[in-house]
Amino acid sequence: MKNRQNHMIHSGGTKMKKPFPVYQLLCMSFILFTSCFFHNTEANAMQPIKGKKVVMIIAKNNFRDEELLEPKAILEKNGASVTIASSSLKESTGMLGAKVTPDMIFTDISVDDFDAVIFVGGSGSSEYWENATAHKIAKDANTANKIVGAICIAPVTLAKAGLLKGKKATTYSSTVNDIKSQGANYTGAGVEKDGNIITADGPKSAKKFGETIVKALQQ
Repeated sequence: MKNRQNHMIHSGGTKMKKPFPVYQLLCMSFILFTSCFFHNTEANAMQPIKGKKVVMIIAKNNFRDEELLEPKAILEKNGASVTIASSSLKESTGMLGAKVTPDMIFTDISVDDFDAVIFVGGSGSSEYWENATAHKIAKDANTANKIVGAICIAPVTLAKAGLLKGKKATTYSSTVNDIKSQGANYTGAGVEKDGNIITADGPKSAKKFGETIVKALQQ
């Protein structure tokens, strides 16, 4: 009898394992699916403008640092791809010392490639006020219903391109008359949005300017 028990114990080592319960497989699959779903949903919520493309036009020198860097950081954090354009591909220096190497010459901009065109301010941005190519870029973007933005003294470029006539807009204090003379309805706000056109008054409004562009790109 004892030998028979030993034989049964030894032979028991070869007995088949119980199959993994189907319901456990289903539960694991559900958990994996929901984990991936909520991860993707959270990622999309954190980057609501993923896939959007923005070009920011700066002066070849003396752009205003915050007016480029703060909106750029906000746009990229929310998923946008940002291209920096200028009238030169050489390193540009901001009024406060920031160094930036542009990605492209602004004359090569095709508005079809971007969802928003933004003119950055700073004392050097006056180089675009009377620039026919800058005016054409702004007008083409506006005609295509792209977001068109400008901050500090850069709204003068939009005004001289004819985009601010009859529009609510704001600008730096020294250029109020420049945009009013072109038919803009100056509001004095830090950031002003009228349709697809967004203007801001200067570096203190750079963050809100960037946030307003993000919201506009979500619509």
